[in-house]
Amino acid sequence: MPWTAKSTWGIFERPRISTRVIFLSVGLILFGIGEGLLVESRLGNAPWTVLSEGVSLNTPFNIGESTVLVSLIVFAIWFPLKLKPGFGTIANIILIAVALQISVDAIKTPDSFFGKLIFVLSGILAVGIGSGLYITCGLGAGPRDGLMTGLNQRTGIRVGRIRLMLELIALTIGWLLGGKVGLGTALFGLLVGQSVAISFGVVERFTKR
Repeated sequence: MPWTAKSTWGIFERPRISTRVIFLSVGLILFGIGEGLLVESRLGNAPWTVLSEGVSLNTPFNIGESTVLVSLIVFAIWFPLKLKPGFGTIANIILIAVALQISVDAIKTPDSFFGKLIFVLSGILAVGIGSGLYITCGLGAGPRDGLMTGLNQRTGIRVGRIRLMLELIALTIGWLLGGKVGLGTALFGLLVGQSVAISFGVVERFTKR
């Protein structure tokens, strides 16, 4: 993409400095809002947010702070894998958690099942669009995606299988801690990949015009 950085710390590379910063920030904020919509649907969270909610229910931390804590723990595993973070990695840890917490505080759960389902689908769409924006900035993977690719490089196991394994672990631990698992969780697992793919396609078409 025209705004993609040449290095993961190349936030100030020319051209497209302002565009790169805007796309990274908006993408991560949209991602956090999408996660917040899933939480407030009360129909089930995304796997990693199930874990964050579970942690928040058993500690003094709110769900945003728990998301930061989980991200930092995952990020710590990068070091034995000799992975290198980028500016986007740090931004990912902070902005998604802040947007998630603000969304949870500001948004009220709908009374009807249909309204809750709209929250789930809107949340999945927001996560997809957010992913499409921030990933194309090329400023470094988030802690979870970095761990996934790092394990792939170390073990040779396919990325899809590693992602499934990591998300099942996060989901199971979160569920045991009291995190919400349900229809929203299932729909997220089924649709989020397609949502991200569509977002990439839209971004690519838009930039070719």
